Amino acid sequence: MKWWMIIAVAATMFTVAGCSNDSTDESEPTNTEQDAETMEEESEENAAELPFTHPLTGMKSEYEAKNRPVAVMINNHPAARPQTGLVDADVVYEVLAEGEMTRFVVIFHSTLPEEVGPVRSAREYHIELVNGYDAAFVTHGWSPGAEQQLRAGRTDYLSGLQYDGSLFQRSSDRRAPHNSYITFENIKKGIEQEGYEWEAEVTPITFYTNDDIQVVGNAASEVVINYLNRNEVTYSYDETTGMYHRFNGEIQTVDYKTDEPLEAANLFIVETGHRVVDDAGRREINLTEGGRGLLIQSGIANEVMWKNIDGKILPVDENENEMPLKPGLTWINIVPSSPGMDESVTYN
Repeated sequence: MKWWMIIAVAATMFTVAGCSNDSTDESEPTNTEQDAETMEEESEENAAELPFTHPLTGMKSEYEAKNRPVAVMINNHPAARPQTGLVDADVVYEVLAEGEMTRFVVIFHSTLPEEVGPVRSAREYHIELVNGYDAAFVTHGWSPGAEQQLRAGRTDYLSGLQYDGSLFQRSSDRRAPHNSYITFENIKKGIEQEGYEWEAEVTPITFYTNDDIQVVGNAASEVVINYLNRNEVTYSYDETTGMYHRFNGEIQTVDYKTDEPLEAANLFIVETGHRVVDDAGRREINLTEGGRGLLIQSGIANEVMWKNIDGKILPVDENENEMPLKPGLTWINIVPSSPGMDESVTYN
């Protein structure tokens, strides 16, 4: 059960009265087809009647989320999987840390899960991604550059280095540094006691409306991203839900507490420059210049461009107009320009 705000889903019960007939006219839809069409039409009508639209998912809701976005650094080391709360995100950035391992910058707004984690440390480019959403930033540790930026007030933040054992708690079933968790009750508590704002207006991303999703392009039922030939991420399209399931290697990404599978409406793969800058293998990642991208929705992939629009990494067309996303979770994989998407990304 979620703690703060749960996306309200409008549900309608259908009672279907059937009648028997010795013959069926094949030119007419069957009862089953009629039932499915009726349910789809009524579902769309119910969604249209909901008064609010969440700005970072495009999903209709009966309530308005007045809280500010919260960004959490989530660990993706094998010892940290499966993660908790990840399935409730609005937007997720997956980006390399040191070596071939990725970490997640997870933006929560429409749904605030009871608990999230494991929380891990931040790098400077993670802060850039957070600032695009004016999000409060939750991290457990930092690189020297990220520490300097956060202490200088680059963004509002909570650090597990300061609140370890109070706001942040260690799980007994995992070893440090893969066992730091925080509840959203404690996130809100920490934000307020630090004097940060909890409520905020959120600038919406551009989404398709329920009746205008028209995606054409190349088939992409399976998408594989190979980070530096050592860390493979796979997405598999589910035609019944219209969503993508995520896998690290052969292991599906699910919620640690509930086993709920992660479902992404949009996959956005962006190519940009990465540069190792110190002996620890830390990187600088170019998040400002734009470049090649691959936008994948509803089993279809299209080569596009990406652009940094007010701090958000978004798909644009050849005229640099923002392209609409499908309502739901958007997962953004940032990959190095060398070897580049042509060698590190495959789909069919």
